[in-house]
Amino acid sequence: MTACNGMVPKDPKGNMNGFSPENFARLQSIMHIKRAAKGDFLFWEGDTADKLYYIVQGGVRVTKQSETGKSFILYLHQAGDLFGQIDPFQNSLHSFGAEVTEDGEIGVIQRKDLEVLLRQHGDLAIEFMKWIGLIHRMTETKFRDLMMYGKSGALCSLLIRLSNSYGVPQGGNIHIHYKINNSEMADMIGATRESVNRMLNDMKKDNTLDFNNGCIVIKNLSYLRNICRCENCPLEICRM
Repeated sequence: MTACNGMVPKDPKGNMNGFSPENFARLQSIMHIKRAAKGDFLFWEGDTADKLYYIVQGGVRVTKQSETGKSFILYLHQAGDLFGQIDPFQNSLHSFGAEVTEDGEIGVIQRKDLEVLLRQHGDLAIEFMKWIGLIHRMTETKFRDLMMYGKSGALCSLLIRLSNSYGVPQGGNIHIHYKINNSEMADMIGATRESVNRMLNDMKKDNTLDFNNGCIVIKNLSYLRNICRCENCPLEICRM
């Protein structure tokens, strides 16, 4: 992850806050830790979905390929996130691909080992079900943003999610310390790079945001929330 202007990124929240320390330790006990280099793929679309992945260090983006070959970015996972196919008790194939965006370490959990733990510990099974529900809700809200409020609403929602996941408050503004280009943002909202360029330039003219050292600075968060009809979802939902 590249920081802007030397700012120190805030500690990542991760998506596992719902697990107790005891149950998180149980999950760690069955993790196989491996090194992952930028550009590596943890899995491709069509691979057997028999593992979950926990980011100890680094970053991963989850993508989906269209029939025309266009790539859509669905998630930007960071340290502290658990992810993978959310049907661990069925023989299924991955619907998405996962590419490493930053050198780091990944904890790999085999489905068969997870099943044993869930049978042994009912409290862990309940927390795991809650985690599945969290991931489902995150996905539902992203599709809502894409389908209901047009490209401008989807872009505003994306900027809010980026600020929640990577934002650093400074001087009344929010500096997003994750460097992301317009093409990547276009891939996240199903738009063209040109339309994203235009919308961002319009927001800059309206003093809603600015750019500093290649990073986005949000100056008017209320404007973004108004455009995308923000429902004030909890931070664990409104994130990348």
